[in-house]
Amino acid sequence: MNRNGTTEDTTRTAAGTPADLLYATLPGPLGDMLLVGTESERVPGGTALVSLSLPGQRGRAGVRAGWRHAPDAFGPAARQLAEYFDGRRTVFDLAFAPSGDAFERRVWDALESVPYGRTTTYGALAERLGVPRGEVRELGAAIGRNPLLIVRPCHRVIGADGTLKGYAAGVARKEQLLVLEGALQPPLPLP
Repeated sequence: MNRNGTTEDTTRTAAGTPADLLYATLPGPLGDMLLVGTESERVPGGTALVSLSLPGQRGRAGVRAGWRHAPDAFGPAARQLAEYFDGRRTVFDLAFAPSGDAFERRVWDALESVPYGRTTTYGALAERLGVPRGEVRELGAAIGRNPLLIVRPCHRVIGADGTLKGYAAGVARKEQLLVLEGALQPPLPLP
């Protein structure tokens, strides 16, 4: 559901329609990642990322008829994701296809400013964006609709009490990402 209460195909963008999208599946430590993109002559590498989703993710894009399997189109994304998971990359430099409404884009832009290895809270993010206290839930919903997991770091937003609140791909994956980035200590093994 979008903010207006209607459903929307998150893979439809101003740059492309579902029928002309490219996709690839990349293995990773959180499971196979589905990358969806659209060709763009204005983007270095020629592909703007529409979505990056993980197995079991709420609202995950599914490959559709007419999409073209094009692993080579995602070379820069694959390289940067491998570097991230190896601990050699802290910032992504990828082109994203435009999506979301104006409020979602504002929230998603703010997510990109949360530094690697750090976290922020829903309340702090709302305050920074000037979102009234009564609309923090709407901010959380916009974060939950982020179509670009990992590369647009919604996993860095936690509860005010320090707990890991919601993540479209599951709180366990959120925890893995925060441990990888050093923002969270790994759980101690049981004796």
